[in-house]
Amino acid sequence: MKTLINEQKKSFTFIKAAALLIVLFAYSITYANIMIKGNVSGEDGIPLPGVTILIKGTTSGTITDLNGNYSITVPDKNAVLVFSYIGYISEEQVVGQKNSINVTMVADISSLDEVVVIGYGTQQKSEFTGAVSRISSPAEHCRMKKDKYTMPCKTASTSIVNNNTVYLDPSTESYASVNENGFRNSAANPLSTFSIDVDRASYTNIKRFLNNGQKPPADAVRVEEMINYFEYDYPQPVDEHPFSITTEYSDCPWQENHKLLHIGIQGKKIASDNLPSSNLVFLIDVSGSMAEANKLPLLKSAFRLLVNNLRSNDHVAIVVYAGAAGLVLPSTSGSNKNMILEALDQLQAGGSTAGAAGVQLAYEVAAKNFIGGG
Repeated sequence: MKTLINEQKKSFTFIKAAALLIVLFAYSITYANIMIKGNVSGEDGIPLPGVTILIKGTTSGTITDLNGNYSITVPDKNAVLVFSYIGYISEEQVVGQKNSINVTMVADISSLDEVVVIGYGTQQKSEFTGAVSRISSPAEHCRMKKDKYTMPCKTASTSIVNNNTVYLDPSTESYASVNENGFRNSAANPLSTFSIDVDRASYTNIKRFLNNGQKPPADAVRVEEMINYFEYDYPQPVDEHPFSITTEYSDCPWQENHKLLHIGIQGKKIASDNLPSSNLVFLIDVSGSMAEANKLPLLKSAFRLLVNNLRSNDHVAIVVYAGAAGLVLPSTSGSNKNMILEALDQLQAGGSTAGAAGVQLAYEVAAKNFIGGG
């Protein structure tokens, strides 16, 4: 009988211990699942969607929704939440006794060095400010070799490249250097802008060189302009969208560890019959450097194609500049094609360049003939 009582006591003790463990375990589970909610915004009070929130020391986390709200479960009150967002200073918050943590993130202006991806290279956005510009100078310059003049002085074009002035022979052509796109680690360069280049001139330019029996300069070959020359029959955008996007993703034939992504963009084609009236003002350089066959004469030939497509409600004016600026054709209706063509035929190249005066006059003509809703 005594043995039975002892066994019952042992069983009762075991049950109490087990019950205590269950209570402690249940308490620990409840304590270990702390739900934290909150909102993340910028200094201007605007919610920040897509902010990454990680539990420090782990890979567990979440992101904010479109309204900057989030919720996350942390293991205990000692957990630290790390808030990070591109262009903002990361912030850490200790959970402690809080159930709600709202964060205002501060912009990190120094880290916003955006990479601009163009068809012929990549540059930091801070550097992409028209580093290459072309001007024509009426001054007399001389080509030099070994500090001695080797040919007579003559008017030469000057090119400003990265603030360095280079004198060019006006009979030659020059092209901005083409740099091959290098590898960019997205972790170190998280911001990028893809330049949508609609220019297709490089293909025609290269045909010109080849038809003349010349090898095109390497920097004249703009790969994106060669690609853009052809039609790809991308689908037209639908509904309110101004353009459609077509993508293809595949293996890279020449580098098995790489992938190729093709992105095609198609803008909405607008029927020319419904176009609003146009107030066109052309500012044309007729200085001496434009005398070559592939410059002013080519421009005049192309202009004729435009004239044939003008409507009576379209108006065209022509401003020219060389040694001085002048109005060759006042604003004229597209129905008066003969008058436009006669003004075009009178254009001859000669003299120096007065670009600033030409720009000012062209703007004055455009403002004077403004078409409301055009």
